[in-house]
Amino acid sequence: MVVRMMEKTDPSIEWIDISNPTKAELKEISARYNLHRALVEDSLQPEHLPKYEKVENIHFLILRIYSERATRQSYTIQQLTDKVAIFIASGFIITIHRRDWKFLEEIRAGYAETGNCQSTFDILQKIILKSFLTYEQPLGDLIGTIETLEPQIFLEKRMPELLQDLYYLKRHAYVIHKLLNLSRGIVENLSDKIPAPDLNNLKDTWLREYTNSDHVMDNSNALLNTYISLTSQRTNEVVRVLTVFSVFFMPLTFIVGIYGMNFDFMPELNWKAGYPAILLVMVLVTIGIYLWFRRKGWL
Repeated sequence: MVVRMMEKTDPSIEWIDISNPTKAELKEISARYNLHRALVEDSLQPEHLPKYEKVENIHFLILRIYSERATRQSYTIQQLTDKVAIFIASGFIITIHRRDWKFLEEIRAGYAETGNCQSTFDILQKIILKSFLTYEQPLGDLIGTIETLEPQIFLEKRMPELLQDLYYLKRHAYVIHKLLNLSRGIVENLSDKIPAPDLNNLKDTWLREYTNSDHVMDNSNALLNTYISLTSQRTNEVVRVLTVFSVFFMPLTFIVGIYGMNFDFMPELNWKAGYPAILLVMVLVTIGIYLWFRRKGWL
């Protein structure tokens, strides 16, 4: 659906918003504004990562916006984010997306139509800023998740089953970090088109979200590695205890095995003190093993 967000005014600014477009609508728009065919095809591909290109006097960029439909079990870029493609020149700006976004209407009503908008790049700056801000709440939720999982890993005596939760946490952090890193090129390429105060605000917002994503990324990796290490350590502790018990019983089993062979000529079998003597030997062997383990510091 094609919606004219702003008609041409003085200064000449035209904003066309296309939601869930058909091929016929895009063909008409591309012919009217002389859009490059390859860039129009890129705008239709849902898996495209953030990018910036310029063909003649038309700038083309793709933004990834954190999706309201993302869930805790989402882990791919397509599940966590949605794409907005933008064509922009000095006289027009065209936004193309498959889902309706409230912030586009908010920019139109609260900024573009109030007379504060001096150029199409003013509108673009607001759109990029809003796209970065969509990551703010998810990053805050991820930080809260880390603070919840950390004491469970370190303080609970029995290791909880958190591997799946840690995987989703790591994937969320990785996807956001990757998309924000790729979005840096968009801001850098538009530095000569956006006024300095607005550009600095945009860079500050990007840097804040990127720093938070980097923080979450590092902490999620550290937490996952710690979880795996502690799980291995506790498994090794169990194996160590079982090994100690097996060492105690190995010589006793050996002694019992000898006198369980039932040969006819075994003098100890006819000795009246044979049974208590063997029990005493087994006790002495057990005590000897215990004292040896204590001396080695294994008990």
